[in-house]
Amino acid sequence: MDWDKLRVFHAVAEAGSFTHAGDTLNLSQSAVSRQISALEEALAVPLFHRHARGLILTEQGEALNTTVREVFAKLAMTEALLTESRDKAAGRLKVTTTFGFGSTWLAPRLVPFLDQNPDVSISLLLDDGDLDLAMREADVAIRMHPPKQPDLIQRHLLSLGWVICAAPEYLAKHGTPNSVEALESHRLVLFGEFKPPVPDINWLGELGHNGTPRRGTLEVNSMAAMAYAIRAGAGIGALPQWMSADLDGLTPLLPNVKRPKVDCFFVYPEELRNSKRVAVFRDYLLARLQEI
Repeated sequence: MDWDKLRVFHAVAEAGSFTHAGDTLNLSQSAVSRQISALEEALAVPLFHRHARGLILTEQGEALNTTVREVFAKLAMTEALLTESRDKAAGRLKVTTTFGFGSTWLAPRLVPFLDQNPDVSISLLLDDGDLDLAMREADVAIRMHPPKQPDLIQRHLLSLGWVICAAPEYLAKHGTPNSVEALESHRLVLFGEFKPPVPDINWLGELGHNGTPRRGTLEVNSMAAMAYAIRAGAGIGALPQWMSADLDGLTPLLPNVKRPKVDCFFVYPEELRNSKRVAVFRDYLLARLQEI
């Protein structure tokens, strides 16, 4: 099989259309279509179902794309390792983590790292789901749970706590709860039901409830938006300790209430075990996380 045709096939499979693949490859739609037709003719099997809204992989196309994705992922990994110096951190590092942690804690703290490592550049990919490190969707991940894939290296960074809090204006209007039972008469700000970034994220709604947890008066699928809503007086919520800047000005509540911990892990594939840029980024994280 021709490598150029496989490269075009992979781009079409990922994009779902000849036009979008052509934009990625800087080729015309007709050139992309000709390459795919030639590959299908050489293999004597159809790789795509054509329809008005785009392209869908056939069963044979799915099988081929699975292999092609793995091959190109391994090639990209090998290229990164070959071009990286053993003694000096260099190259682009793709880092993935949750929206909440990445936007409120990590992104503001990347400048000192980049100043210390001028030959390293960062691509920060925020996603509350787990990107596939084995498929090179990212190089390293900062996750709030242990990795599910057995072939990934993990380093426990630290365990983080939660702060129950509310705006002073809300408490002045609705009163300050002094017990778990008192929360029943208050509005709660909870996380919406969509890709929760950490386990047990809505534990506040379960306090004092042996059965069905309470629903929030306001539910939103963003930790940062939860903080803004709590600050605006929408109700009482629980925010993780790493959101220290967002906690400024809010009143901590119920300090003696038992709350879960969030375990933070640094995760990367086995192939990057000896990567210098991964090592310096890991060490930087460990040092800065001690400040929380």
